Amino acid sequence: MGHWEIFLFFLIIAFVYSSVGFGGGSSYLAVLAMYSLPYQEIRLTALICNVIVVVGGVYIYIKNKQVDWKKVIPITLVSVPMAYLGAILKISLETFFLILGITLIIASILLWIKTETKNEEKLLQESKSAVLGNSLLGGGIGFLSGLVGIGGGIFLSPLLNLMKWDTPRKIAATSSVFILVNSISGIFGQLSKLSVDMDYFRILSLCLAVFIGGQIGSRMSLKWNPLIIKRMTAILVLVAGINVLIKYW
Repeated sequence: MGHWEIFLFFLIIAFVYSSVGFGGGSSYLAVLAMYSLPYQEIRLTALICNVIVVVGGVYIYIKNKQVDWKKVIPITLVSVPMAYLGAILKISLETFFLILGITLIIASILLWIKTETKNEEKLLQESKSAVLGNSLLGGGIGFLSGLVGIGGGIFLSPLLNLMKWDTPRKIAATSSVFILVNSISGIFGQLSKLSVDMDYFRILSLCLAVFIGGQIGSRMSLKWNPLIIKRMTAILVLVAGINVLIKYW
């Protein structure tokens, strides 16, 4: 595999993103795009790496009882078929990267904004989010995620924080589950139109990189300051979005 520095980039991205419950698909796409790799390969690689990273995070969140299934299921149930529809929709290369760049910049702004956090006592006194509203939100983000080839946590998490949907830890846990199911759905969509022109050694090498970074990052997620992690992620996402627009606009 040429450009061995990509392995290091992926390891670092997986480490940072997994610590806030993300998979890192947006930055994987941006890095691969800068190397002008095959269009189908970069989307499939990003989705597979997403799954590898968030599986460990989802396990840890479930183990630490951070996943509220009554709130998670309505968001993910509609998002899965919508992510598949987005993945099979045919768009031009230029349109894809334009949408990706713009959405990353918007997501970085949302991630940077400091929101008032909630504690468990306040949440117990409030009514639960409407099932219909959660389903519509998940479906919309799922479709956009399938379209650009990422898991969608980078959109879901900041919106849930702005909505004061739950505690930061539970929002991160929800985002991890959301990314996992939507990435799997997106992979099936990509496989339906897979090209034979794939460097499988490169894909496997990058999967190893994100596995290492993701395992370390997900285990530190319950110890780091959430605001610091969010803003570190916001910077990564902003740089990725700007780079994509500069290269393909």
